[in-house]
Amino acid sequence: MKVALIGASGFVGTQVLKELLSRGHQVTAIVRNPEKVTQQDDALIVKKGDVSNVDETADLLKGHDMVISAYNAGWENPNIYDDFIAASKDIQAATKKASVKRLLTVGGAGSLEIAPGVQLVDTPEFPAQWKSGALAARDYLNILKNEKELEWTFLSPAIMLRPGQRTGSYRIGTDQPVFDAAGKCEISVEDLAVAIVDELEKGHYIRKRFTVGY
Repeated sequence: MKVALIGASGFVGTQVLKELLSRGHQVTAIVRNPEKVTQQDDALIVKKGDVSNVDETADLLKGHDMVISAYNAGWENPNIYDDFIAASKDIQAATKKASVKRLLTVGGAGSLEIAPGVQLVDTPEFPAQWKSGALAARDYLNILKNEKELEWTFLSPAIMLRPGQRTGSYRIGTDQPVFDAAGKCEISVEDLAVAIVDELEKGHYIRKRFTVGY
């Protein structure tokens, strides 16, 4: 497929780019700082883009089969909530303007239900430093649920997302975290990338949210 990857130089985006190229997809990496994309491949084109410019982004997205947004507003950004919501809505608008039907957004684990009717982000134990970003992802998911034109997918990573190894193995959930036998909910960023590209290729969660873990 021809895939436009927004945020290709970030923590998640770097691994998604690697996984896409390893499977033979053609990728346009759209980033604020092209010099941060160090991978080289004949199937890779790197473009500088500002997602807040909907017209410019739409021009970059035209002709692709799929848009993957690994956009991150920056965990140290004091305006992370507003910036994430605004950028995500702009990416959504640009995808439609470019006439690309398929959009996969990488969100957060905060909106997963830790107990019936209780989301992780609303629990007292949720780390304060991650709360604004988690609330932004949760609220954007609610916005995306009203999207009727795009074939969207929202992916919530496991609660613990870390660097590690690509095993190619993971388990899938929908609105609740995926815990292992030891009670941990975690996944490597490498295997998160596997799950993202698997969904791109198989399309099991159209207009749905899903999550993954070991």
